[in-house]
Amino acid sequence: MPTAMIDGQPLYYLDQGQGPVVLLGGSYLWDHAMWAPQIEVLSREYRVIAPDLWGHGQSGQMPQGMSSLNDLARQMMELLDYLSIDCFHLVGLSVGGMWGTRLALAAPTRIQSLVLMDTYVGVEPEQTRQYYFSLFDKIQDSGSIPEPLLDIIVPIFFRPGIDPQSALYQQFRATLAALPADRLRNSIVPLGRIIFGRDDMRGRLHELNAQRTLVMCGDQDKPRPPSEALEMAEMIGCLHVLVPEAGHICNLENPEFVTEALLKVLRS
Repeated sequence: MPTAMIDGQPLYYLDQGQGPVVLLGGSYLWDHAMWAPQIEVLSREYRVIAPDLWGHGQSGQMPQGMSSLNDLARQMMELLDYLSIDCFHLVGLSVGGMWGTRLALAAPTRIQSLVLMDTYVGVEPEQTRQYYFSLFDKIQDSGSIPEPLLDIIVPIFFRPGIDPQSALYQQFRATLAALPADRLRNSIVPLGRIIFGRDDMRGRLHELNAQRTLVMCGDQDKPRPPSEALEMAEMIGCLHVLVPEAGHICNLENPEFVTEALLKVLRS
């Protein structure tokens, strides 16, 4: 299992395939396996690097002193430096797009293309932020994600019409239910507070290379609605694609569409 020691903690990453490098930044509460359909196809032509967030998958706990998404962007840059990777394509979904934007702004000459999926780099609307923070308080207190909270959290990630008995839905629910107290308290909750307490980066979006950037969003994404994606695309001046029949984890709800869109960007 490849890991890199970053800020004193082991950061796990999948490293598969050969060719130009594609860095996949995934969603909060998901590990690198969320990219399985894309990894299978992309790794035939590209070297795919897919790290697990702190406290997620096989990565260690969130390092001491982490306070913002800038830390996460720097840590991912350090992973690439550790792997001696200079130039790369970056695909970031949800929080992956939040730190991915910061990484792209910090090191523009290293980015060959940037795909921002189901993400938003403005501040979290205050009412939503307070609501999520109240959920974090409950998880922190109980050391688990109890059934009533699973009923709230799990549907957020999918389109409204998804079958709750589907394997995709049930596997995600089971993964969240099994998270141990130390991971929740030391990594998942504090990382969530960083994500939903983020600062506003929209004022710098015009600095991104519009020709090399694509914004994508599930057409039924609830936490990051298409209106946010359109707003960001207009600020960047880049192309904007809606993924049909998909919610927040659009790459798993419509994997063929997303993979084709990514290949089009990477090959161009």
